[in-house]
Amino acid sequence: MPDSYAIDADWTALYIDGEWTEAAGGETIPVEDPSTRETVAEVPAGTEDDVDAAYEAAAAAQQEWADQPPARREGVVQDALQTLQEHRDEVVDLLASEAGGGQIMGETSIQIASDQLGEAATLPRRMKGEFADSNIEGKENIVRRIPRGVVTAISPWNFPLNLSMRAVAPALATGNAVVLKPATNAPITGGLVFAKIFEDAGLPDGLLNVVTGSGSDIGDAVVGHPESDMVAFTGSTPVGRQVAATAAENLAAQAMELGGNNAHVVTGDADLEQAIDSATFGSFVHQGQVCISINRHVVHESIYDDYVAALTDRAESLPVGSAHEADTVVGPIIDESQRDQMLEYVEETVDAGATLETGGETADIEGVDDSLVVKPTVLSDVTNDMSAACFEHFGPIAPVIPFSDVDEAVEIANDTEYGLSGSVHAGDIGRGLDIADRMKTGHVHVNDQPINDEAHVTFSGTRASGMGGYNDGTILDEVTETKWISLQREPREYPF
Repeated sequence: MPDSYAIDADWTALYIDGEWTEAAGGETIPVEDPSTRETVAEVPAGTEDDVDAAYEAAAAAQQEWADQPPARREGVVQDALQTLQEHRDEVVDLLASEAGGGQIMGETSIQIASDQLGEAATLPRRMKGEFADSNIEGKENIVRRIPRGVVTAISPWNFPLNLSMRAVAPALATGNAVVLKPATNAPITGGLVFAKIFEDAGLPDGLLNVVTGSGSDIGDAVVGHPESDMVAFTGSTPVGRQVAATAAENLAAQAMELGGNNAHVVTGDADLEQAIDSATFGSFVHQGQVCISINRHVVHESIYDDYVAALTDRAESLPVGSAHEADTVVGPIIDESQRDQMLEYVEETVDAGATLETGGETADIEGVDDSLVVKPTVLSDVTNDMSAACFEHFGPIAPVIPFSDVDEAVEIANDTEYGLSGSVHAGDIGRGLDIADRMKTGHVHVNDQPINDEAHVTFSGTRASGMGGYNDGTILDEVTETKWISLQREPREYPF
């Protein structure tokens, strides 16, 4: 078992039924630091036998946990929050080593995960039912809110800590057991570190089980397990469709955040400096590897040239390099396939007639062969059908598209299958709100950028960006269900 939260601790064990145990097949998977390209850890390659063991443990432990008083479950979640805070610096280092997250990404991950734990700690006392009179004489109706049973959490690699926490913490707080399958590229910060945090917080055995491994080997076994009562998934839309179909075979409830293609609309009367501040953060934080980052800049033609010039200057000023350097803003992409795909989108967009203002290539990093760092990239003269605009590029790439009037801006913003996030900058805040109302997306931020997440505010997508949701009462509804109990207090008369 790991004896610390450091990347060089022993992470070669699964966590099943309160025990750190070797994978049934005895094999491991290497974890590569995206900044240095070096193997920095090994994690177990879980098997279907390990998946079965995890669900058996979860199912066996869940009911006793559900029967605990709210204060007991609340206390464990609060202790987990304290544990995370005590080890925040080590977890930030883990995120840098495993996910290529710079200091800003690491601190943001801790802040959001802490917020999610704090909100989850309120859920045990919010599991309230209702009383309803009956149309039957002498009868009373009671509706109770109860845990679903075993929650399956499948998390991505880009923000592994908080995107796992938003499912794990509410599920445990409301009396469920959890099987957590993290992404192969972030198996520690998305999975095994949760086992250590909740073990140190005193969570009873069997309630949190973490199985690492390749999705191609154990993904279907996890999603389609008959003991799974609810699936919380964050990932791409194509994979999400497969997950949804498999989970539906067991009629498991689902909360799914999928892909996005988020527009940042800037009107002609917007404060240009503020719009550029938002644009720079919204496109380039964590290398653009954020589901809710800006994918398209939709800018009024009257300020278009000034916007492109200002954004290009800001992009060229951003420090790039290793995630382990404190001043780095744009660090490495998670792996070669992601890097190569986004650079291909840039090349296709230029070939289609766009202008490459800056970037579009990797940055040389001292001592590193085949760098994964992509320079901040700005593309002008872009249309909505070009590759960098119509696909979710998931990188530090800013395609800028002009528009002539508000109707055209809304049309461009909505011309995508996705509907996750978005933003609007307008001098007239009423106009900004009007545009936001017309954008077909789960959330829109006026005079800001799309990357926002607060645990007490519902987070959900529309269209191909998913179904169900997270945070606040939305996740409470996802990880619990209602049960109707009626009491016939007087003998009932029947027609026969």
